[in-house]
Amino acid sequence: MRLKDKVIIVTGSTNGIGRGIAERCVAEGARVLIHGIEREEGEALVKKLGPASALHIDDLLDPGAPPRVVAAALKTFGKIDGLVNNAAIVPRHTLETITLEKYERTMTINLRAPLFLIQAAFPHLKASQGSVLNIGSINALSGEATFIDYSTSKGGLQTLTRNLANAHGTDRVRFTLFNVGWVLTPREQAAQVAQGLPEDWADHVPPLYAPSGKLIMPEAIGAAAVFWLGDESRPITGSVIELEQFSVYARNPVKTND
Repeated sequence: MRLKDKVIIVTGSTNGIGRGIAERCVAEGARVLIHGIEREEGEALVKKLGPASALHIDDLLDPGAPPRVVAAALKTFGKIDGLVNNAAIVPRHTLETITLEKYERTMTINLRAPLFLIQAAFPHLKASQGSVLNIGSINALSGEATFIDYSTSKGGLQTLTRNLANAHGTDRVRFTLFNVGWVLTPREQAAQVAQGLPEDWADHVPPLYAPSGKLIMPEAIGAAAVFWLGDESRPITGSVIELEQFSVYARNPVKTND
């Protein structure tokens, strides 16, 4: 039980990566506030996880959501030891298709909300000498043509993580960011099928994108999260970690015989 008795908020945890993190945290002894906007999925997850979890439905587009999320965790569990900023949207926009409204929506959910969730939770994290884990993306390092606003938001989240680690190391609150690669979540499965790929597309991902032959699963991100949310990683802070299948820097694309 590497997270025994810790209370952790995981945003966007009714499905996907957030769900993988929440499930692993509970398995390691934590109590988890499940947050999202999908009530049916959230209720099913809380039923599965039992009394070590509680559900809070709130839309992070609302500027009042961050303090409400924190208040829900405190009301249910009485303290906060960790915050996982996982909730995000992944719109596909280019320089030609981006609009101010689309840009502001992405930045609000992916960057503004994490900042103000940290602000709302900070006094409680300071009291517990807790940990913040921000879930970023490998696209923060450059991005794809259709991820112009998404990549920008994740680049900002990376800088925010390092800034807060430097500013608050003496407060004993630690900050970590995962730059996550291509993860096979239910939403990613559906998105690729909607773009014309067959149902079994994930079984045939080219080695250029998945040298192992398979995409990363949410459970792998959950397993990695445990170390950085727990006391084993103390006192390390400000780390930016790439959870990807290949080195991003000085990468040589995989050669195949196809």
